[in-house]
Parts: sequence; C-alpha cells; structure tokens
Amino acid sequence: MQYLVRNAVLNGYVDLMLTLGQDPLPVMRSVGIDPAALGSGDGWLSVDSVSRLFELSAAETRCEDFGLRLAAARGMSNLGPVGLIAREEPDVRSALGMVLRHVNLHNEALRARLVEANGLATVQVDTAPGVTFGRQGIEIAVASVCRILRELLHDDWEPLTVCFVHDAPAVLGTHHRILGSRIQFGHTLNGIVVYARDLDADNAMSDPLLRPYTRQYLEALVPPEDTTTVDRVRTMIESLLPTERCSAAYVARSLGMDRRTLHRHLARSDETFSSLVDSVRIDLAQRYVARQARSLTDISGELGFSALSSFSRWFKDRFGCSPKAWKAAQDSTSPAVGTLIPRLPAD
Repeated sequence: MQYLVRNAVLNGYVDLMLTLGQDPLPVMRSVGIDPAALGSGDGWLSVDSVSRLFELSAAETRCEDFGLRLAAARGMSNLGPVGLIAREEPDVRSALGMVLRHVNLHNEALRARLVEANGLATVQVDTAPGVTFGRQGIEIAVASVCRILRELLHDDWEPLTVCFVHDAPAVLGTHHRILGSRIQFGHTLNGIVVYARDLDADNAMSDPLLRPYTRQYLEALVPPEDTTTVDRVRTMIESLLPTERCSAAYVARSLGMDRRTLHRHLARSDETFSSLVDSVRIDLAQRYVARQARSLTDISGELGFSALSSFSRWFKDRFGCSPKAWKAAQDSTSPAVGTLIPRLPAD
C-alpha cells in the first residue's frame, strides 16, 4: 500500500535548506517531489518520498539534527484539521488523544498510542506495517508531540524522558534545546514519557461553545474504511482543477506511483483519468451554476477551463443547453426540474 502525508509536513523545509546553504529544488526533484506541490494548498505527498527527502537533506547539509530543526516551530496548527479539532478538547489528555487517534488524517503511515501505568504516561510513536521512517522522520514525529504538549501546557514544560531506537548523534545541542535534557538513545521504542497527572490539566485554548462544531467537522473528515484510489483521485482532481496541475502525471506522482500504475488502478473500477475529470466537473458545474453569486467566468476558471467559451461549449455538450438555460430550468417551479441529466461522453 502506498501511504500519503499532507504536504504541510514540508512547511519550513525550503527556508531551512536555504539557511543551511543548500538549494532545495534539486533534492526535492531527486526523490520525485514536484516543488510546485508546496503551493497547491492542502495536497498530499508520498510518505516514502518525503522520508527519503529528509534523510537526503540531512546528508547534503551535513546536519544530523535536520529533522529537529524543521520541527522546532511546529505545533498543532501544522496538523491542519486534526490540530483544529484537538485544540477545542477540554483537557490535555483528550486533546492529545484526539491527535493520536486521528493522526492518519495528517500522515497515513504514522501510528501513535498513549499507554498509562503507575502514574506515568508514554506516547509511543511507530509506523504502519512495512513502512520504515529514517532518523529524521522519527525525530520530527517525536519532537512534534513534545511541541504540542508544550503548547497545551506551558513553554518551559519538559518530558521525563525522550526515547529513540537509533543511536545518538555526535552533537546533542539541538536535541537538548528542543526535547529537554533527558534523552535516551538505543532504546526499545520511539516516544516520550510524562507524568500522567500532567495530562489532567485543563486545555486553556478550548472553547466549549465550539466543541460540538469541531466534532461534526471531524465526522465529515474521517474517510470511510473502503476509500479507494478512485476516491482519492476524485478528491485531488477537485482541488487541482483551478490550477494548471490537474494532470494524470501530477496526480500519479502525488500518490507515489507512475501514470501506468494509476491507469491500472482506475481501470479496475472501469474509470480513466479523463472520465473522472469529466465526472468531477459535472458535479461541480451543477453546484456552482445553481448559486446566484458566481459568475460564469469565475466558474469556468474553477473548473479548469482557459476561457469562458470553452466552458460554455463543454456545458452545452454535457447538459444539452447553455449554463444560463440550465440555471433558469433549475429556478423554475416546473415538475420537470431536477430531471436534466448530463450526457456523459462515450469512451
């Protein structure tokens, strides 16, 4: 299985590479990551490619603490929707639990759990079966947990112990500055140990009035267990249509595969990339045209058309009438409203 991670995992990467005197673009391209992906909003990248990028970047910059430097300024906001939901939980334990349970919405390959015993709580960081993070990826994940707990508690809070399976680097200055003074290398697990009582503290960021809405948001975000490649491709097409990057090649790279592999996945569901683009456009066109506030020029751009005339021709071919005529039919009170069915192109 090819696991994905939100491109927010590379927040700060370009600046850090430049600060360390390295051009980040060749390194990104060498592992198959298109630099333009960082400007595509809430997109996804291959976990394997990102892991290789971090290890290669650490080697190129001769910076063993590369991952920690990248994670230093990160907190719950870097987790996107997961962080938004967690910050409204009433106490630190429930906020941390929310992050750990739903971290797959940020990184599909990351696994984390909270174990409590004898007054201590251990956050164990692991990966999905068959996935291996390098030193940098593991240190980013563990440092991010520490940063989140500091955000929930106070800036000078320190864990009792930070544990890493890998060996210690030559210099520990950055590790102590970011993770605290008590770090063990060559341990049996990756994670942090804290007093369980620390997790009982109230979450000062929480607003009880917002909590029901964030829970509803979470329910809408959690993907069904049977999410398929077709579902993922449709989601990516919808987000990429307004850009100039809505292509089979770009989507395939984002999913960590080549175009032929993508086409094979889609063919199993009797789909092609073109058929999915057309299907997404049909769904969005009906929603957008039905709204009063949107101009047809804006809609054509949102659907990836270079000119209004191209959109109008496409719309008439699919719906049998112009966008304005279709809108008028939807606004009418005729019993036939809603029966206009788009005509899908023949394969």
